[in-house]
Amino acid sequence: MTAAGRLPGEAPAVPERLRAVALRPVWAALHERLSSGHQVTRVKVTGLDTEQQAAVADLLGLDRYPGPAATIDVARMEAALGGLDVRTVAEALIGPLDDRRRRRAERREEREALLDWFTTHPVVTAEPALLALSAVRAGRDLLQQALAVLAALPGSGRPLAAVAADVTGDPHALDEGTRLSSLVLKALSVLYDIPAPEGAEARRALWERAGVACDALSTTVLVAGLRPAGDSALARVLSIWDGQPSVITLAQLQDTLDLRERDVWVVENPSVLALAQRRFGTACPPMVCTSGWPNSAVIRLLRSLPGTQLHYHGDFDGEGVRIAAYTMAKTGAEPWRMSTADYLRGLTDLRSGVPPSGRVTDAPWDPELAPAMRSHGLAVPEERVAEELLDDLA
Repeated sequence: MTAAGRLPGEAPAVPERLRAVALRPVWAALHERLSSGHQVTRVKVTGLDTEQQAAVADLLGLDRYPGPAATIDVARMEAALGGLDVRTVAEALIGPLDDRRRRRAERREEREALLDWFTTHPVVTAEPALLALSAVRAGRDLLQQALAVLAALPGSGRPLAAVAADVTGDPHALDEGTRLSSLVLKALSVLYDIPAPEGAEARRALWERAGVACDALSTTVLVAGLRPAGDSALARVLSIWDGQPSVITLAQLQDTLDLRERDVWVVENPSVLALAQRRFGTACPPMVCTSGWPNSAVIRLLRSLPGTQLHYHGDFDGEGVRIAAYTMAKTGAEPWRMSTADYLRGLTDLRSGVPPSGRVTDAPWDPELAPAMRSHGLAVPEERVAEELLDDLA
């Protein structure tokens, strides 16, 4: 037993005089201030009626009532508690004290850890446009699932339930209205720089754009110069075309293509491929056109060319940078004349009618490119440098 008659570790008893109902506002105000996590030397209590003022005056030994609003010195109060401290009494009468300062610090650390994890995630570093997502609001578990879905896109025309089952194990995880579905669609709208879809039809269209439940016959990729070896149906058809520009459907892309050439040149705009065909004819090197944002047929084709090195070039504008980052991330292509120096050199050859660069996100392959584009505010369309590109293929 302790000297006060308590068992070791037992909370000290609070005398009945301190439990008076009239003192309740004082303990409540102290409890609130002490829960802030800051050192408390004074506490202000307002709204005291006559009985409550009398109780405060009696407790503190005041010679007059303190008035409806009283500022109480904590040290003076503790001197009147008979060996108790205000924290002990406040907890005994009101409940456990909080530490809002500590909790704020913990939440800040958690937010910083989450943002650090998010910004360094491989999917985000490969496609920096995703930094526009509200990572803190989504939370780590949901973000982790969403990034896994994004890594699996574009799809190959399979149903949404099949994609959900492959990635999460739950075929209903991407059903309409789920938090995961909403976050992935928001991420896709950020990547494509389009408004978030409103309505079921717009959401279905966005899923289809990402290759989910898309039409395997109308989803196509434009190519030229592909002369694969082998006896597959697609290889035979391309051999018949002998390098002429061709359109391949997603449904036709069932097998890998064994190209004799080791380099494949990927461009964003069909006009560049047309210029290549005009210059090289049937001797055109292997070229693939994404026609803007690459669909699932483009990605599947580029992934089905083992042993080749993919070289990518696109527009030097905001969307072009995002398309380039996306294509490189999904296919392993390397940048082809897509450096800051290439952009600045392209600017010197521009004439009138140059479009603005638009919203420019970071380029993972060249940290200096986005700042340069933002500084100049001008785009360099791929068509403007097409001849220089084709010189590389000669």
